[in-house]
Amino acid sequence: MSGSNLVTLNEANFAEEVLESMLPVMVDFWADWCGPCKMITPIIEELAGDYDGRIRFGKVNVDDQQALANHHGIRAVPTLLIFKDGTVVEQIVGLRSKRDIKANLDKYIAD
Repeated sequence: MSGSNLVTLNEANFAEEVLESMLPVMVDFWADWCGPCKMITPIIEELAGDYDGRIRFGKVNVDDQQALANHHGIRAVPTLLIFKDGTVVEQIVGLRSKRDIKANLDKYIAD
């Protein structure tokens, strides 16, 4: 993964990187075997660059981090969760266009 605005998340760093973040955070829950996950990855990487300094981005491999996925009620991948002030404020399930995801993200940087 490229860029410092996109981090690999696990149980050890999730609280610090997501729940305690001063910025909103979009977390991509994904799996290696998931076709739509592979299709959304370049979109997430582009958005991480576009929103650098305004929104942070993280990725959780649900196969490697099953407890984390279960804790957040992930039932399908890809699932994108947007956190603000440590709370989930938006959930996006399935493959979406960059434009759709941007529309969701823009709600949380206006204030």
